[in-house]
Amino acid sequence: MSATVTTGVDRIAAAFAGSGKQAALMPYLMGGFPSLAESAKIGEACVQAGADLLELGVPYSDPLADGPVIHEAGTRALAAGASLAGVLEVARALAPSMPVVLMCYANMVLAPGPDAFVERLARSGASGLIVPDLPLEEAQEVLGACDDRGVALVPLVAPTTPPERLALIGGRARGFLYTVSVVGTTGERGALSDRFAEVVARAKASTTAPVALGFGISTPEHALQAARAGADGVIVGTRLVRAANESEDPAGAVGELVADLASALAE
Repeated sequence: MSATVTTGVDRIAAAFAGSGKQAALMPYLMGGFPSLAESAKIGEACVQAGADLLELGVPYSDPLADGPVIHEAGTRALAAGASLAGVLEVARALAPSMPVVLMCYANMVLAPGPDAFVERLARSGASGLIVPDLPLEEAQEVLGACDDRGVALVPLVAPTTPPERLALIGGRARGFLYTVSVVGTTGERGALSDRFAEVVARAKASTTAPVALGFGISTPEHALQAARAGADGVIVGTRLVRAANESEDPAGAVGELVADLASALAE
């Protein structure tokens, strides 16, 4: 990593610019699933398999954006004793290798206060923060805390986001604009929407930040389709979490899938 890359925002920008792929690859992993130690191993396997960034989820009791597979993983992580502190230690272990973007819900940020939360996040070495239930109108204090510490507050937009709102959200995007490919929660889909390219184009027109597409992308073919539609990044979650759940070697199983995704995007 270049000595000039000093902030989380810088690290994310460098990861997108230097991926060497048709689109940067960002695997999602649930912190604490199957255990805190195993989730760190899964992250390390993603690094070795060719990921460019990592999205690290914090388990939460009411995860409104998560489909059943990730919801179950979070529930099991909580039952096993996973906590924010533990997940931040996973981030600390992985951050030297590549940018880590933490995904958590607004209550975790607002309860201690944005300044205290983001300071703690920055000290872990994480580069960014995704808060799917933090609306634009209530994000200014969190955005300020992130900007003060060089952490990228990554907003989300959906296929149903109106043009005026899309422009406002895109204008405030830091790191990248998380673009939801379908209406609904996270989860695997057999095929991507016919409006896929339109969703990417709308998002790219709203921002100068990279556009990363997520929700429903589960195969190398999906990832390549996202890249060819113009996405700067591809986020894959449910398929990887399911593999971690089904295998006796979670890190190995996830690493194999990430290698396949990275290979497709390198073509």
